[in-house]
Order: sequence, then C-alpha cells, then structure tokens
Amino acid sequence: MKKIIYIIAILVLATALFSGGFWFGQQSRPSIEKVTGIQNLESGQAAVDFSLFWDAWAKVQEKFVNRDQVDYQKMVYGAIAGMLAALEDPYTVFMTPTGNKEFSQSMQGNLEGIGAEIGIRKGSLTIVAPLENSPAKRAGLKAGDKILKIGDKVSVGMTVEEGVSLIRGAKGTEVILTIGRDGWEIAKEFKIIRDLINIPVIKTETKEVSSGKKAVYVALYQFTDNSLFEFEKAAQDILSADVQGIILDLRGNPGGYLESAVDMASWWLPAGDLVVIEDYGNGKTKEHRSSGINKLASYPTIILIDQGSASASEILAGALRDNLKVKLVGMKSFGKGSVQELEQMRGGTSIKVTVAKWLTPSGHSIMEAGLEPDVTVEVTADDVNNGQDPQLNKALEMLR
Repeated sequence: MKKIIYIIAILVLATALFSGGFWFGQQSRPSIEKVTGIQNLESGQAAVDFSLFWDAWAKVQEKFVNRDQVDYQKMVYGAIAGMLAALEDPYTVFMTPTGNKEFSQSMQGNLEGIGAEIGIRKGSLTIVAPLENSPAKRAGLKAGDKILKIGDKVSVGMTVEEGVSLIRGAKGTEVILTIGRDGWEIAKEFKIIRDLINIPVIKTETKEVSSGKKAVYVALYQFTDNSLFEFEKAAQDILSADVQGIILDLRGNPGGYLESAVDMASWWLPAGDLVVIEDYGNGKTKEHRSSGINKLASYPTIILIDQGSASASEILAGALRDNLKVKLVGMKSFGKGSVQELEQMRGGTSIKVTVAKWLTPSGHSIMEAGLEPDVTVEVTADDVNNGQDPQLNKALEMLR
C-alpha cells in the first residue's frame, strides 16, 4: 500500500511538473501563430525563409573572434531594431529597457538631458523644437537645425532613438553637437551642459489688444500626461476673466498624446464636430470627434505656429482652422502627420509602431508638408536680439 501511494504521488508530481512546464512554455514562446509571410515557424510554408536569421546567428556563435564576450541579448535588441529600421519609417522604433524608461519619463514631463525634441526630416536628424527654459534653448538651438554630429559620432543613418540616447545624459555633463542651419555656410559646434528637464506645460498672460479690450495669451508647450489638466485650469480662468479674445501659442510644441489634442479642441467645438481622422491605409479609418465642451467658441482665437509645431499641435491647429476658420499665424509647421502606438514587450522593452496617418477634418494630410499659416510672419535674428515677437504682435493686430 505504501508503495502504491508513493508511486501515485510521484505520478501526480510528475503530471504537475509537466503541466506547469507546458504552461510556462506556452506563455514564454513567441506569438508564432500570429506571424505571416515566414517559413520554418511550425505553421507551414510562406514567402520569407526565417532560417537565414538562425544560420547567421549560428555563424557568429561559431566563428566570431570575440564570441566569448558577445552579449546575446544585445544582439537580439539589435536584430529587432534592424528589422524595424528596414521599414524606413523614422517613427517606428524599438526601445531597450533603458530607452523605454526614458521615454516614459519624458511623457510624464521630467528627464535629464538638453531639453529638445528630435525627429527625422528628409533623412537627417533634426531639432523639432527646443523646449522652453531648457539648456538647448539657452544655447541657441532652433527648430529645423540639423544635427550633423553628436560628440565625435556622425549622425548619418542614425535613428531618432540612437540620437536621443547619445544626447541624453546625467545633469552637469557636457554634450557637443555639430549643427547645420539654413543660411549658414559652415556648421557650428554647440557645447551644452545637460540638466534636469522639467518640461513646462502651459503659461498664460493677459495682453492689451486695444483700449478697453484684452486677450489672454496661452502658450502650450507639450501634450504630456498632465497637459489636459493644466489646460482645463487655464480655460476656467479664461471664462472667469474679462477678456475678449484668445491667442493660442503652439510654437515649438512638438506634440504628444493625440487624445489630449482632441480633448482640448472640444473646448472650442460643439459635440460631434470632427477633430481628426486616422487613416490606417487599408481602407479603414477612425474619426475622433469633439465631446462638445464648446465654452471657448465665442472668443475670437488666433493660433501661432512655426516649424517646431508638430504632431498633436498640428492636429489641434488643423481642427480649429477647418471647423471655425481660426487663423494660423507664423511659419509652416513641422509636418509630423502620423500616429504611433506604444506596445510594451517582454523584459521591459517596447516598440513604437506607426499605425496610421492622420488627416485634418477637411481630409488634408500634413505628412512632410506641414500646415501652411494663413498669415506668414518671420522672426529675424534682430527680432530675437531686441526681444521682439512680430508673430505675437501680428496676432494682437488681427484681434483688434
């Protein structure tokens, strides 16, 4: 009887171990069944033979001179990054655990670095916008500047994430950027001391338009986690103040969450008005419409944009112009007209995938082209040196 019980116990234990191992294996394995267009994935024949990857992996293990020092996890990360780079979309990227953590911190409004949004423009690493009160802005970087070198590394072929990882660093350390700018004959070096970047969200001021008439000036710097909350507080202040117009400054605002732009547009638009269309490229679209707060619609509004206005900034500006004929003043916007989704992956990594292009309510795509202002006003070096803001002055003039 003791032997029988012992045997049964062993069988039960073995079954439990097998079941647990099988369950763990199922949870740990890649989602092979979801992959299409690949051979040698246990699911049949298709167009691409994935065994080539494993052949190359095996050759490295077998023949690479420093194979005893190889970081195989880093090889996996590099393979995924290379796969996404082959899509030739600068906004579809892989992020390591470190990069993923830094990205999350930046969307919450705090990080260490120089304080500049970076993108790809015509194949070049480009400053989208230096953030307000940041080391980048104090050093004199401008929207549209091309980053030619980071330290001694040439930026040609770099992804945005690679560039960002080199530029970011601990507070108090120095990074040297070699910058090219339209109108310059030769590139210049900028030595910038990194700092703790507390990304400002919003600033409001009351401006004199004419005798007895005032406007509230709202500078919105980014669309981060808490930007909608801060904007709603500013909107309530506008409603309780004795002002007759609004100047919404989106210059140098590199964007952020699409949902925030839709929610902010709802403060001007009645319920159901179209704010933005996501075009998935396969005949499928998704419309984002106003929730209908509509409390700011009665205020004449002017929007300021420049080449640093991107993404969610362009969504908000495009929606108010198409629906309410709000005038845009300044320079052409950046032209970041695609939508990304952030997918959290194994081991603290993530991939940011471009899932759609977005269109203004009138069906206009601003990808690469940007939004053209209704009134073009340039800001010269003399204007900056003399503390003048001709774009803001033009907006005030138009409100009169």
